[in-house]
Amino acid sequence: MSYAGDVGCSECWEALKNNSNALLIDVRTVAEWSYVGLPDISSTGKQIILVDWQQFPQMTVNPSFTDQVDEQVMAAGGDKSAELYLLCRSGVRSIAAAEALTAAGYGNAFNVLGGFEGNPDDKGHRGNIQGWKSDGLPWKQN
Repeated sequence: MSYAGDVGCSECWEALKNNSNALLIDVRTVAEWSYVGLPDISSTGKQIILVDWQQFPQMTVNPSFTDQVDEQVMAAGGDKSAELYLLCRSGVRSIAAAEALTAAGYGNAFNVLGGFEGNPDDKGHRGNIQGWKSDGLPWKQN
């Protein structure tokens, strides 16, 4: 493993609430943020950092990913020692993003297991068996 490790959604939520150095980075696409929804971490006094790991619709890796994260982490008052919790749809793209940030010098880049929606259930629907939504954590949809 070339990143800080994997954490569950509830563990991530507790870190965001209790650790001033913890930041949530949603690495899904603009389309997912717009149409599927976002974690609502407003009660922590923090804002989600939104930087897509892959760019919709081609789904190619964002060549400016680490630069964009650097900029937004600094704007949020963080630095390379911040605890970064990377969230995607199901916890796969966020692994690659955590690895890239670790390679860029972030020592505490964590993958959030299950992501925002988790894997599909037996009916092919996401958000029911694992992930941020399934865990009953706060979220919103535009």
